[in-house]
Amino acid sequence: MRKLHFAMIIGLAPVVCLGAERPDWAFPVADKVQPPTRQDDLPKTVAGSPKSYTQAQIDDLKNPPDWFPDMHPPMPEVVGQGTKTFACGSCHLPVGTGHDESAYLAGLPAPYIVRQMADFKSGSRKGFGVMQDIAHALSDADVQSAATYFASLPARPWVRVVETDTVPKTYVNPGNMRLALPGGGTEPIGDRIVELPGDEEAAIERDPRSGFTVYAPTGSIAKGEALVSNGAEGRTTPCGACHGPTLQGTAIAPPIAGRHGNYLVRQLYFFQHGERLGGQAAMMKQVAQKLTMADMVAISAFLASLSP
Repeated sequence: MRKLHFAMIIGLAPVVCLGAERPDWAFPVADKVQPPTRQDDLPKTVAGSPKSYTQAQIDDLKNPPDWFPDMHPPMPEVVGQGTKTFACGSCHLPVGTGHDESAYLAGLPAPYIVRQMADFKSGSRKGFGVMQDIAHALSDADVQSAATYFASLPARPWVRVVETDTVPKTYVNPGNMRLALPGGGTEPIGDRIVELPGDEEAAIERDPRSGFTVYAPTGSIAKGEALVSNGAEGRTTPCGACHGPTLQGTAIAPPIAGRHGNYLVRQLYFFQHGERLGGQAAMMKQVAQKLTMADMVAISAFLASLSP
């Protein structure tokens, strides 16, 4: 309304901004003020692994911890050891399931991953975080190696959806991970998704066995299922037409079932606002352009609730 009022005052044709406003809650960036936390340099362990790492080693983005090497094939250098840039496994984990602030890559088709990296490099895909810088730093061979690796990993359940009216108050730690604010109480969820680790300590230690809980407003799953399955006349179309009847991907579209809730919200927002222009982006813009934020939340909650 402020933009419209200003345009009328100076005699310009009013500019109407369509689409949802940027959901800052879906773009976790470290808070400037952090709650007090206990820090030490003592080696940490996780149950079932013979390895130990200090928190500084765990947070080393060029050499991520590999607690359970038997959970995945041998990692190529670009995934397990950052040379030109961060190691892929630091954010996406060696098993490819990632965290709330990153993407779930396990089981994505290798050509799709290669295409996304090309889009990041060209600027067609703006994205969130440092992916554009990483894409510029990697060679075509690096990209192909990482894509082949992540495509070989099995998709597995990693997030669960809980409908609720209230959620814990949260903050975003220096690693851009959203966590419950110690002693912070609760607050209304509103029209948003709040995604938190099922086990905060395990997530901070990058344990590849500990997933996430997607908190969504009450009624989201049913509303999202209706939009995903049937579309809405004049607003959006069913997702299965491109992503397949189980939403686990087709030759032309990636799997979208069982992914991080906030990641899905971010992508719908990017498509709606023209920040993803590569591949089938024109088709997705048609799908997303008339969605409200409540629609995006519902769609993402339903998709996150499915088996990947």
